[in-house]
Amino acid sequence: MKWYENAVMYHIYPLGFCGAPKHNEGGEPVNRLEKVLDWIPHLKELGVDAVYFGPVFESVEHGYDTTDYRVIDRRLGTNEMFAHICDELHKNGIRVILDGVFNHVGRNFWAFKDVQEKGQASEYCDWFAGLNFGGQSPCGDNFWYEGWNGYYNLVKLNLRNWHVCDYLIDAVKLWMDEFHIDGIRFDAADCVDFDFFRRIHNFCKERNPEFWLMGEIIHGDYKRWANPEMLDSVTNYECYKGIYSSHNDKNYFEINYSINRQFGNGGIYQGIALYNFVDNHDVNRLASTLSDQRYLPLCYTLMYCMPGIPSIYYGSEYGVMGRHENNSDDGLRPCLDLDDLNRSGNLDLYRHLVKLGRIYHAYPALRTGSYYTVEVRNRQLLFAKEQDGRTVYVALNLEDCPSEFRFGTHVPSLVDVVSGQPVQVENGGAWIR
Repeated sequence: MKWYENAVMYHIYPLGFCGAPKHNEGGEPVNRLEKVLDWIPHLKELGVDAVYFGPVFESVEHGYDTTDYRVIDRRLGTNEMFAHICDELHKNGIRVILDGVFNHVGRNFWAFKDVQEKGQASEYCDWFAGLNFGGQSPCGDNFWYEGWNGYYNLVKLNLRNWHVCDYLIDAVKLWMDEFHIDGIRFDAADCVDFDFFRRIHNFCKERNPEFWLMGEIIHGDYKRWANPEMLDSVTNYECYKGIYSSHNDKNYFEINYSINRQFGNGGIYQGIALYNFVDNHDVNRLASTLSDQRYLPLCYTLMYCMPGIPSIYYGSEYGVMGRHENNSDDGLRPCLDLDDLNRSGNLDLYRHLVKLGRIYHAYPALRTGSYYTVEVRNRQLLFAKEQDGRTVYVALNLEDCPSEFRFGTHVPSLVDVVSGQPVQVENGGAWIR
């Protein structure tokens, strides 16, 4: 069993987490990311097995406009500082995942600057997708190129060029050697060339068979990317949507359908540990998405107990709110102070996630067991995870009053895994609150 199939992930967007300046103006590095060290006891209490850091390498603005894959963004600190952070996390049993932004670079990327300066004489013209000198770019260059999703400050790389691939893989080698990272999350994986994924898969797995490769995929058949030749996992956006909308609409049939489609009997993604989440740096915080915040513990219980890898986005364990507003993601990526969160955050939710972490690690069936629905109604869901003859039942109830499930003649011994107290069982039914 691979480590990541039994892991709880914690996702940090470093530039926001540290309160770094919005724009990189140069100057001496400032070791803001050392703040993570103070959060290690917090991560351990949550039962976190790995921290996934969003972009940490030199960029101009938000981190996804990379200018140097080999240097930590000066707004966050230095390579030496980040190596120390990784060492401390590893000493505490926490692995490190980095964001691999390999589909595109920023306009200040050194090879793109060379094209701007030398034009057709630059040896790097073929490093960028669709670059030609038949017209001007929207940014005023005397050539045209492809920008990611129409954003021309994000210059699409030509991953069919082996020199580009060699350069990126050499950067990954540096990350593995200098920071001893344990995996990569690939940004915009749906835009990345499949042959590049095969190359980087072979490179990383030869050096470390336990290395985790996960891609950001929003739509499509996840098996196109998550397969033995390419990635280990992808983002489970289907169930991300199903989790919050099932609670908002009081319709557990929606998420139950998705989970069974993915992992039930004959499920299309059996054998793949998908990356589950309820919010991240690109979408509204769960506490701002739910119509009733009383459902926060239910959403997290479902995410931890359904098949896949559960992930927490920094601060959401305290019910931090945030929305994409005025064409800005700043509200999703705040600077947070742990002492402030422990004074004014949703401590009941935090304690609930601490319990979920302990339960998740205590019951192998919750982590990797097979899934089947026992009963589903609009406002109640009872499902089971089974492994090696042991079964864990998970019951969710959206009503404001207790509800009852009937198991027939064989009534299991039920314990509320959150409170540790026995569930009321009467006449073949299990009462849940």
